[in-house]
Amino acid sequence: MTSIATARPSLTSNDSAVLQALFDAESSPSSGVTINSSLTSWPTSLNISETDLASLKQRETDIIRRLQSDKSPSEDTLKSALSDFDSLITKHPTYPSAYTNRAQTLRLLVDLIYNTTEANPADTELADAALFAPQTSQLCSRIFADLGQAITLATPASPADAVSTAQARLLADAHTHRGYLLLKAARAKKGLVGGDETGPERLRELSADQLEEMASRDFFFGGRYGNKVAQQLAVQTNPYAKMCGAIVKEAMRKEMEGDEKK
Repeated sequence: MTSIATARPSLTSNDSAVLQALFDAESSPSSGVTINSSLTSWPTSLNISETDLASLKQRETDIIRRLQSDKSPSEDTLKSALSDFDSLITKHPTYPSAYTNRAQTLRLLVDLIYNTTEANPADTELADAALFAPQTSQLCSRIFADLGQAITLATPASPADAVSTAQARLLADAHTHRGYLLLKAARAKKGLVGGDETGPERLRELSADQLEEMASRDFFFGGRYGNKVAQQLAVQTNPYAKMCGAIVKEAMRKEMEGDEKK
């Protein structure tokens, strides 16, 4: 990507600063988040005691280890893990981490179901379409619901409030995960990997541009809470950055054409 500092057209210092902020992921306001490692893992409003937290972490670890023990977990293994996460969440509905882990387990199940029903699962475009195929749309809806609930539970009441290390990590991962899915949905809407009838029903009425803008917002927050990949994706999907980029490129092209005619 062309650096603003090398642009040929003359820009005011303010324009340059604005454009640099749009194009440079490192200038995103991640510094606006205060991470305080001395805070308890989760806000007191979630009513998760330290005793309960230790037990919940151990139960999560046990479920995840069972999944990781098998290089290619079977459908039965995945469904068993999902059942365990369901039980955990039923007993502790305010525990954010369980929702993100259940969402990831659902992702594995979606891929498994799709790959066993498609003739060429190795095809990149087909693999991208897995989350938005008719046979997996309900599971996809559950993934979005779980990521949304995790974000709701972990997000501080005020943007100015400090967050714990665990909160920041979860919010970075959950926003980035959801942004990635929304970006896939935008691609599907454009007809690259699917069609208008793919994905969760609540997303079908949205245009590809709307989905991409939603993805950009999630990437922004993912980057704000510390995910470096999300910072880069936020820049790439930011509609204002793309618009300004097109304007700058056109101005540079005209400037260079003018120089050649002299």
